[in-house]
Amino acid sequence: MINAGDLKRGQVLQLEDAPCIVLDVSFQSPTARGGNTLVKTKYRNLMTGQVLNKTFKAGDKLDEADFTRRKGQFLYENGELGVFMDQESYEQYEIDGDMYETVKGYLLEGGEVSLGIFNDLVVSLETPQVVELTVTETAPALKNATATAQTKEAILETGISVQVPGYLESGEKVKIDTRECRFISRA
Repeated sequence: MINAGDLKRGQVLQLEDAPCIVLDVSFQSPTARGGNTLVKTKYRNLMTGQVLNKTFKAGDKLDEADFTRRKGQFLYENGELGVFMDQESYEQYEIDGDMYETVKGYLLEGGEVSLGIFNDLVVSLETPQVVELTVTETAPALKNATATAQTKEAILETGISVQVPGYLESGEKVKIDTRECRFISRA
């Protein structure tokens, strides 16, 4: 049991028989004497993907979800499915839908991921915050590209496209921020 007054971002609770990850927490002190502090939360239901808000009193007891994070590895793509392996138990999971679609542009075979497991089902899938990918197709390097902040579109080896500085050429490795799908630097 977790006390609502002790909630933090990233904790996983069980609300309405589903695991929910806390995205944001704020505390509001009442103006009346004897009033309870309110804990306002924004959370994502990991089963449906729905983002909801809920307010608790600071003394409320909440259930912790039977949720574990494990190191995983992306093995291969099978049509619309991604096949992942739990690196502790070597169990394989086939993941499809929005959960796989949002991360597949950052995954190479053998790439590391974090698997969120609830009742023997993968309910969340996270990539590292920064991945290194190779530019496969882009316009030729622009002259004087360092003088101004010119960007151009580049297609990476996984098929996603990002805006990169004008001086980059095909074949170069780049670091990509997976949270915002943006260029960080050369690798």
